[in-house]
Amino acid sequence: MDFVHSSSSNGSWKSLCNVVEYSGIFDSEFRQPHARCMENTRVALRKSITQVLDQRDRTNIWLNGLAGVGKTSIVFTIAEEMKAAKRLAATFFFSHKHSQKAAVIIPTIAYQLALAFPRIREDIVKAIENDDSLLSPGKSHADQMRELVIKPLEILRFREEPYAIIIDALDECFSSEEAARLVTLLTDTLAGPALPFIHVIFTSRPEAHIRAAIPSGVHEILLTTRDKDTIQDVRFFLRASLDKTRTSRPAVFGQPPIPWPSKDEFETLVFKAGGLFVYAAMAMNFISATGHHPQERLELLLRKNSIVGADIDQLYRQIIATSEDPLAHCRMLASIIHLVRPLPLAELQELFYTDRRSLAMMLEAFSPVILNDGVGNVEVYHASLRDFMGSPRRSKQYHVDAAHAHDHLACCCLNFITRQDSIQTRAILALLPPSYPYPYEMWHVHLYLAYPSSKLRNLLALFTDTTLRYWVQTPHPRNYFLARTVLIASRTCLSLVIVLSTLNY
Repeated sequence: MDFVHSSSSNGSWKSLCNVVEYSGIFDSEFRQPHARCMENTRVALRKSITQVLDQRDRTNIWLNGLAGVGKTSIVFTIAEEMKAAKRLAATFFFSHKHSQKAAVIIPTIAYQLALAFPRIREDIVKAIENDDSLLSPGKSHADQMRELVIKPLEILRFREEPYAIIIDALDECFSSEEAARLVTLLTDTLAGPALPFIHVIFTSRPEAHIRAAIPSGVHEILLTTRDKDTIQDVRFFLRASLDKTRTSRPAVFGQPPIPWPSKDEFETLVFKAGGLFVYAAMAMNFISATGHHPQERLELLLRKNSIVGADIDQLYRQIIATSEDPLAHCRMLASIIHLVRPLPLAELQELFYTDRRSLAMMLEAFSPVILNDGVGNVEVYHASLRDFMGSPRRSKQYHVDAAHAHDHLACCCLNFITRQDSIQTRAILALLPPSYPYPYEMWHVHLYLAYPSSKLRNLLALFTDTTLRYWVQTPHPRNYFLARTVLIASRTCLSLVIVLSTLNY
């Protein structure tokens, strides 16, 4: 029977659509460029996973391994195959790159179930109609799971085909407790006999809190950099990528292109990559960067001997060392990593107004490890770069601690705010809070976390003497959000407290 869309049903469906975290859906445009396995790689591994997914039971899978071994690419490819076979129930791909909230995980899964199985859409919509709070952030995940997922799925209990739900990068979840709760919730509730056969695939690093939450009976697959098949696949990837570079640069390698690189150079590169796909991918980004000679970049990469393969820290240090001002550019990189949410290039240029040249040079020098197409958000290529920059032991002389990164960001935010004249300020204050420029929205967050440098104190004094007085003395019905940011910031800033008290705020 076709679903009849009443006005109330349409309203409930729109309410669901409005809370969906689209960046969690595996093939969302928010996740471009999509990470998938290169053709003819990870064949044996993907086959072993598919064999489990073909079973008419409820065996779940935990695919775990160190950062960079290709977990996301593997499950993305599996998701594509399952979707093509009409057996993909839902996905949620966690990422530090997006401001994902715990409250939207179950609604996002329910949304995908409604699209995958039109028969249950009406039940999902009715559940929302019957409980106005079902999509609210404070609703328990157990209630959401029962009403939005389990009860609707019971209609499909007689289906013969097994389906899959894929949860990627649990280690990038909101907290260790939240990750453990999600594993328990999904494995417990989807095991019921009144449901169709659904396999859940989890991926994560092999962290203790996740291992403790994984129930017995889950099919564990450990990815290592020493696995022969993985090393062979990395070799295949490097060979194909180098050949693509060689054939696409006739001005460098001639036509027809000369053989490149040498056998020794290729074997050294394979050894340095070990079984780490992210190393191989970023090494190729570095070697094939526009405006540089590939052979010179390869020689630079191979210049320093490694005693172990898959030394991604050495790769990061080598890429950083090629920039004209490594320390300044690392400060800029650390600032981008510590943004509350990622920003597109145009907004970064406004935020880092006085450092525009340094920003442009950094983005060019670090292009092998940063995603920037000039339109979408500027983001780090892989989570391992965050780990590297956050560890003084690993990044060594290039380390920038979080407090100094927030100091830089707080200065940039206050500089942006105090740069606006009264006309610009009035225009900004007339906007609704979600439309505020990033500095107006997040200045207080960075101030709260910042090291109190003399530059920051001077900018704060300028802000309190000018902009803050204007905010307080020119009330606007929508200024409740700015008032909240000021009150939060005043908890850690005595000068703000003093100014607010003199203004009777």
